[in-house]
Amino acid sequence: MPDIVWKVTVVYFTTILSFCCCFRTDVNPEDNPNIPAIAKYFTTKGRYEEVNPYLRDDILAVNRSILQPPSPQCREIHLTAIIRHGTRYPTSKNVKKMQKLYELVKSSAAAKESWLREIQTQWRMWYTEDMDGRLVQKGVDDHKHLAVRLSKLFPTMISEEKLRGGFINFITSSKHRCVNSTLSFKAGLTGLWDITDKEFDHAVNDALMRFFDQCTRFVEEVDNNPSALSEVDKFRQGPEMRRVQEKIADRLRVPYDNITDDLTEAAFDLCAYEFAIKAVNSPWCQLFDESDAKVMEYATDLREFWKRGYGHDINSKASCALFHDVFSRLDKAAGENKSGQQVTEAVTVQVGHADTLLPLLTLLGFFKDSDALTSTNYASQTQRSFRTGHFLPYAANLLFVLYDCGGGDLRLQPLLNEKTVTFPGLTDQRASMPLYEDVKEHYRELLQGCDFEAECRLFKPPADI
Repeated sequence: MPDIVWKVTVVYFTTILSFCCCFRTDVNPEDNPNIPAIAKYFTTKGRYEEVNPYLRDDILAVNRSILQPPSPQCREIHLTAIIRHGTRYPTSKNVKKMQKLYELVKSSAAAKESWLREIQTQWRMWYTEDMDGRLVQKGVDDHKHLAVRLSKLFPTMISEEKLRGGFINFITSSKHRCVNSTLSFKAGLTGLWDITDKEFDHAVNDALMRFFDQCTRFVEEVDNNPSALSEVDKFRQGPEMRRVQEKIADRLRVPYDNITDDLTEAAFDLCAYEFAIKAVNSPWCQLFDESDAKVMEYATDLREFWKRGYGHDINSKASCALFHDVFSRLDKAAGENKSGQQVTEAVTVQVGHADTLLPLLTLLGFFKDSDALTSTNYASQTQRSFRTGHFLPYAANLLFVLYDCGGGDLRLQPLLNEKTVTFPGLTDQRASMPLYEDVKEHYRELLQGCDFEAECRLFKPPADI
């Protein structure tokens, strides 16, 4: 890994809005011609600002009133943040598909619309294969800004004193986009507090942040097994997707068989990447109307469901090591706090991938619908909760915040993308801050089992007779 030295020269405007009335949650993309009308369907390639629209007006805005601990004496004693990397370039595989589509449109499209002329005469294929998923400047900013916002949301935890004192721990996946996101998060904090006399280390830990690569059963039964995603393949060849392809062919005035499912995906990706990276409403977006975008969204959600979500049990069980890591940190903080010691690891920042977060969210029971997503139930899944564009944008983050409310009353608050959520099955508890012991009891089977080595072994030994 190259030795990167970050020099932060940006002076942040840190007057943060903290009143509910200052937040607009009804921002309409149609009011801004630079935001594609279909932006909310970009799934895992969506911007964080589409999940939290108030950030479009003030990227450093926070709302501390959402925390609402049960009593004024509650104080935070530990925070673990699991964060997806920031906005990135497309992978080399996606770039190849984009290049193929671009050449087809340049050479064969015969429609006369102004947006098509713009693609053919002004737009340039600027994506190259060597970009291959690397972090873009917007991704750097995603993590710098998130760091500042979290420091405002939890000022006693993410503080200059704790950073300088070594109480904030940074862990990352080995992938360049994650390492650079981690560096960006740290740069957000050092820039905020104008720290120039010290650098802060991070640890690379793929066993935690890329567990899916090291889980043999997942790799063999899902990742390298084409039949594991058969529902995805059926949908891509089904009537809904075929209709989208035909409409694109009609808009370009090319033969239907010229537009494959791969090229359809490439067109949607071009619209999404142009917006996420450059904040422009690209002419490529004109190839889709809203009904098309919903189909494209479902195709991606279907893939995520079967590859990282509820489709196969091993998808979530692969995250057992990360699950246990989270609760061991919480237990350690609870124990140190109970004995009157200072909590030695006040904050843990762990940077990984969508493929890190989704299996853990699945293991915890979030976004589970009554019916599985399949190739044939698109029409009945319009109200599904499993919508990756709503919870897995670039820089998506899951926080576990442990509170001491006095008298041995420990509470655990989960937040997803800076919004409070409730642990599935614990909705009768006080809002989003249940007793820590109740959370552990709720997940008792996982805490007592969910052994990574056992779950990920390809051939399990026979049970004792």
